[in-house]
Amino acid sequence: MVVEFKNQTLTDFSKRENKQAMEKAINLVTKKELGKEYPLIIGEEKIFTDEKIISTNPALPEEVVGKVSVVNEELLDRAIAKARDAFNHWQYTSAKERAGYLLKAAAVLKKRRLEFAAWMVVEVGKNWIEADADVAEAIDFLEFYGREMLRYSLPQPVTFIPGEITELFYIPLGVGAIISPWNFPMAIMVGMSSAAVVTGNTIILKPASISSVIAAKFMEVWEEVMLPAGVVNFCPGAGGKIGDYLVSHPQIRFISFTGSKEVGLRINELAAKPSAGQKWIKRVIAEMGGKDTIIVDDTAELDKAIEGIVTSAFGYQGQKCSACSRVVATSKIYSSLVEGVIAETEKLTVGNPRKFTNYLGPVSSKSAYEKIMSYIEIGKQEGKLAFGGKGRTDLGGWFIEPTIFVDVPPTARISQEEIFGPVVAFIKAQDFEEALNIANNTEYGLTGALYSRNRKNLELARERFFVGNLYFNRKCTGALVGVHPFGGFNMSGTDSKAGGRDYLLLFLQAKSVSEKL
Repeated sequence: MVVEFKNQTLTDFSKRENKQAMEKAINLVTKKELGKEYPLIIGEEKIFTDEKIISTNPALPEEVVGKVSVVNEELLDRAIAKARDAFNHWQYTSAKERAGYLLKAAAVLKKRRLEFAAWMVVEVGKNWIEADADVAEAIDFLEFYGREMLRYSLPQPVTFIPGEITELFYIPLGVGAIISPWNFPMAIMVGMSSAAVVTGNTIILKPASISSVIAAKFMEVWEEVMLPAGVVNFCPGAGGKIGDYLVSHPQIRFISFTGSKEVGLRINELAAKPSAGQKWIKRVIAEMGGKDTIIVDDTAELDKAIEGIVTSAFGYQGQKCSACSRVVATSKIYSSLVEGVIAETEKLTVGNPRKFTNYLGPVSSKSAYEKIMSYIEIGKQEGKLAFGGKGRTDLGGWFIEPTIFVDVPPTARISQEEIFGPVVAFIKAQDFEEALNIANNTEYGLTGALYSRNRKNLELARERFFVGNLYFNRKCTGALVGVHPFGGFNMSGTDSKAGGRDYLLLFLQAKSVSEKL
């Protein structure tokens, strides 16, 4: 019997035994595991190629985390053929059996939870709390989607007519491409791939290059639970080299992507053009960028708003599509709010996240560092730099201070463009209606939040704040599987609602069968 789904609780690192266990996990990874080589996995084959992704630690760029073999077009063809062969039997495997693999994988991940968190500390610079939450969310996705597949496998409601037996059921799509991001290298990668697999599809998994070791380690979990060969084919490689080929391949039935707006639009464009030998319209599931706003009005509890802004803006160095990158505050409380956020931000520590007390780790890479620093220079021309603004490569890696700009125009570049770093812009509004208009003035529509005790304002925001995930009197990050189905509007993507009851439908197609009596 499968018990009711329940979200994982976060690890309490204030407890000595948990802190010691995490230190042990980090030591295991850093002392014994760094620098190893990882193969492609195509069907039952493990293939080492001459070309490698060299994954390095963004906190210590000279430290090699691992070397991951790189796929090419010929090997992609082979992987897609293996996935197609596996689909011929996997699609007929019962929903109960497919769900069982996810639940077993969740059990393995629970045992290795801190180990995987340690990998994220090292490969993508997450602090302990963020890394643990990432693994917890991955476990949640496995357990939630496993149960959801059991629900979708039940008889679906249809209207009966005399003299016919009619049924409706769901069948998988086929072979899909899973293109996962680096910022949630466990949660999103596991969620995207497990949803496709549990619904009866087979996949080509192409993780982000800078988090490819974490993805390789998760392939060990699939191997441990004895997922049949060919169901998940591990094919890392640079998107610029193999992305177009993978997306355009005639045997790829769907593409599930999380990443930037630019890449998502490119995928959507390519997928819309049928290739020779293709006999379906490809389905695209895309989660893209955000320019997320927290509104604070005159009636808000400022202490709670300050806490929510700092956490949303600077958690994981602002490298979340849901991160708060804009604060719109009404004029009466604007100055007090700015002062409070600066005072709270001053308490944040920047440094190597191997040390538990460091809140902000490095940004993901040299290119990310350079992009964010260029936006900080733009911000100095558009608004007033009130806090931070400096790179801290003296700490050994790609570190940037938490940065606050004030008195920023609503149409400034740092008010409109996704920075994906620890930078937040404060914008003053004369009243709540103007604040709401400013919040809606970007091309994105992912998350947003409102701090208010005014019921009229809350209800107006419920109707008019145009985002896929809206939060009242809490931060705009930290969606929970099953609780906050996640996905946004406009250029934020296809509003897929990951972690919700509709999500698995994106990987299924409905078939109606009627028999005349």
